[in-house]
Amino acid sequence: MASIIDDAQRAWRFANDVEITLEANPTSVEAERFRGYRMAGVNRVSMGIQALDDDDLRRLGRLHSVSEARAAFDIARQTFDRISFDLIYARQGQTAAAWETELAEALRMAADHLSLYQLSVEDGTAFGDRHARGKLKGLPDEDLAATLYEITQNMTESAGLPAYEISNHARPGAESQHNLTYWRGGEYIGIGPGAHGRVHNPNGWIATEAETQPMRWLAAVQAGTVEQRSLLSALDRAEERAMMGLRVGEGVDRSDLAPFETRLPHLEDLGVIRTSNDKVQLTESGRPVLNAILRDLLA
Repeated sequence: MASIIDDAQRAWRFANDVEITLEANPTSVEAERFRGYRMAGVNRVSMGIQALDDDDLRRLGRLHSVSEARAAFDIARQTFDRISFDLIYARQGQTAAAWETELAEALRMAADHLSLYQLSVEDGTAFGDRHARGKLKGLPDEDLAATLYEITQNMTESAGLPAYEISNHARPGAESQHNLTYWRGGEYIGIGPGAHGRVHNPNGWIATEAETQPMRWLAAVQAGTVEQRSLLSALDRAEERAMMGLRVGEGVDRSDLAPFETRLPHLEDLGVIRTSNDKVQLTESGRPVLNAILRDLLA
């Protein structure tokens, strides 16, 4: 980790307040390395806790227990200035009361940042296959999922961690800087198997994509052909800005959505977006239905 950070610092100048985040699993093995990561230069850690219930952790295929997660969090809290962790809700058999209890416990753990995702079942994944075979019983219906979302927004707001993005909550000043780079349409470099990047040059915005399979990626690096590069069209760029920029509370620059300008009045009439001369933002009622808004906007 120190070697990677040192190489990055030589390649690019670091800001004085540079954010260096490590994603970590809350196992005891990972937690033992936290102090070493801090010495290497990591100053923020994001932990994939996912649930504060042992049965649900097993159902989610996680390798840690709740007690391990709490112990790892305590070590991280003592080691890093900034800490975040993830939870998944709308799980099998989860009630509104159970989620209120679990989220209250998470808020008492005093993280600066929480990523709170509704469980989604995607085709081509292990969960998707299980769902297709009828093996995922007790998933919430749309009404309960909406209630769980409202509980999440109300409790985090009251605790001083408002949503600055659809699923991300932070104390003011503790927002994730690397995620904001993606959502704001900034430049980023992706390094490693399967990594994507976006860079800007005089020709326009360039999308980079690295080989996914690790051994083929390594062979490509050794051959000097690290990634594929493609020039994004104006429409490609606008679609990305819509999908990423509308996620954040600050919204997206209206000029970035120029190809979809004629669709904005319709969505504003529905009450799901608000527009100004320079910004397009979701309303409170628009946030839970972002995917439907995007389908309408990009059609």
